[in-house]
Amino acid sequence: MSNISETFGSMVFNDHVMRERLPRNTYKAFIAAIEEKQPLDLTVANVVANAMKDWAVEHGATHFTHWFQPMTGITAEKHDSFVTPVGDGTAIMEFSGKELIKGESDASSFPSGGLRATFEARGYTAWDPTSYAFIKDGTLCIPTAFCSYSGQALDKKTPLLRSMEEVSRQAVRILRLFGNTEVKQVITTVGPEQEYFLIDREDYKKRKDLIYTGRTLFGAKPPKGQELEDHYYGTIRPRVSAFMKELDSELWKLGVSSRTKHNEVAPAQHELAPLYASANVAADHNQLTMELMKRIAQKHGFACLLHEKPFAGVNGSGKHDNWSLATDTGVNLLEPGDSPMENAQFLLFLCAVIKAVDEHQDLLRLTVATAGNEHRLGANEAPPAIVSMFVGEELEGVLNALADGSNYAGAKHEMMEIGVDVLPRIPRDTTDRNRTSPFAFTGNKFEFRMLGAPLSVSGPTFVLNTIVAEALDQFANELELAHNFRHALEALIKRTIREHRRIIFNGNGYDASWIEEAGRRGLLNLASAPEALPYFIREENIALFEKYHVLTGVEVHSRYEILMENYIKTLNIEALTMLEMARREILPAVLRFSSKVARSAQSKKALCEDIPVDLEISLVRRVSALAASMDQAVGELDAVLLRHDARADSLTRAKFFRYEVFPAMQALRAVADELETIVGKEDWPFPTYGDLLYYV
Repeated sequence: MSNISETFGSMVFNDHVMRERLPRNTYKAFIAAIEEKQPLDLTVANVVANAMKDWAVEHGATHFTHWFQPMTGITAEKHDSFVTPVGDGTAIMEFSGKELIKGESDASSFPSGGLRATFEARGYTAWDPTSYAFIKDGTLCIPTAFCSYSGQALDKKTPLLRSMEEVSRQAVRILRLFGNTEVKQVITTVGPEQEYFLIDREDYKKRKDLIYTGRTLFGAKPPKGQELEDHYYGTIRPRVSAFMKELDSELWKLGVSSRTKHNEVAPAQHELAPLYASANVAADHNQLTMELMKRIAQKHGFACLLHEKPFAGVNGSGKHDNWSLATDTGVNLLEPGDSPMENAQFLLFLCAVIKAVDEHQDLLRLTVATAGNEHRLGANEAPPAIVSMFVGEELEGVLNALADGSNYAGAKHEMMEIGVDVLPRIPRDTTDRNRTSPFAFTGNKFEFRMLGAPLSVSGPTFVLNTIVAEALDQFANELELAHNFRHALEALIKRTIREHRRIIFNGNGYDASWIEEAGRRGLLNLASAPEALPYFIREENIALFEKYHVLTGVEVHSRYEILMENYIKTLNIEALTMLEMARREILPAVLRFSSKVARSAQSKKALCEDIPVDLEISLVRRVSALAASMDQAVGELDAVLLRHDARADSLTRAKFFRYEVFPAMQALRAVADELETIVGKEDWPFPTYGDLLYYV
């Protein structure tokens, strides 16, 4: 790309393009409608739609689509052309404001969690003007929300937008108490770091487990894994570098601010990180990033793996949801200030997050509860399943001194008072990072590190927004009634720290003693999705989402059922894939190898009776014994699957797959992986870990 500054955002109908192409009054009316959250007048919408169409056609687009994010985890789109026949055998290119604002889609086959029957097919897409339209593959893509005929949310964007409005409303209330009358909106910002694997596409096509499930269901550990840590931040291989350059180029055209790229810890693993954007735009951009990763990888002869744990024994792939709050005047509310009152404001917002995370550990944990993430959480590359917060020793020292009324080394006097000159300057980023912390404060943001690589950031972010909105709401209610704001503020901050500092843990989350310590603190340890997901439908959690208009009770229940069904279906597909690979690939290959060795022994004996064949006989016996064990494990897994009661409730079925099917899968894998270390390479039916991870 010759001139990045010119091509960046060139495929986006952004503010710059709108200023150039829209009449001044139309542009002002459009911006006012967004800022005031009012419906767009159809006359204005028609002008915007026509300008959008002209711009798109000039850039080669022939179709438009309402681009949305259903509960499948990926995006969806239905393409319609701009072509409109005029009756004389010719056609014009046309696009109306009505088509821009609203679309209709068949919603019957998208996950709804029982929210609607299959025959109830009607679904609507509604334009989200806060996220710019863009051109992809010759199609104008219009970011939209997706809802049912009765208005219930069927997507991931809608609750995110609702939560952003609510946390903004509550944050502005707090700012007014500090005398800030300029801020009109507080924006949730997110920067999702994305990890992924690149493997050779020809090897990928030889493994049914990768094709069907995204992860390897079989695979013995290679002689070398990530022990030497020589891949981390290492020189990027030319073939991978070419992929990364094209990915950057295509992302920049779409306005995605891809900034950082590097090799990750595991062999064949890499990471991409963008600059921060509003949560809604960041979520859209991350979905685009994952889509482009997969598509561009194919052009370079790769397969891009976004599963949480594609390979056993090496690091899996996560996604870090870097979350913060910023005013529309450009102030980060989670960054310490330069004056006592700025620090007091920072402490209040910090305390709101601490309180929210402590009171709603269950909700944060369940937002990342997937079948794939269970292989990753608690391993040496991801935080444990116990939610805790890292703030660093210095900041924890400040918080404890405030709460206890004790001395802090940075204070001028023994007692620290909030909002006056004795409050010490809050340290900025003066501590090391803690990779084992699920929720770490890193100077001006929180890094939620429990997300798996394929997960949309929308879910964790809308939950985080909601629980912080609740804390801010409670703080505002108390402070608005106070006779002496500074005294009430100080009392509130101190009380909040005392009541919720159990959630702060700066130590090693991998240490076994932390599990015991967390238990003593009363923190939840929800190791699996069947343990975590039922918290979603607890009465108090449903009431929380309903109070802040993020989800209705019906929408909460539907998402719970979708998440449960996805968990069940994932493990069922994995189990069936294992059975097919074991029966049709591994066992026949093992028997061929055993027969080959036996024939070798017979040939030797035929040449000379005195030639020893003890090695061959021992090998055949060992392989035959393992083959028999594998055949037994196949039968046991098959028998367990036959006991699945599809009529049972989703929780019962999820527990069945987690505690009965999954152990049977592990038993089958163990014997198959041992056979892999014995059977000759030319006889093993698919590429090994060594082939996949060291492809260059």
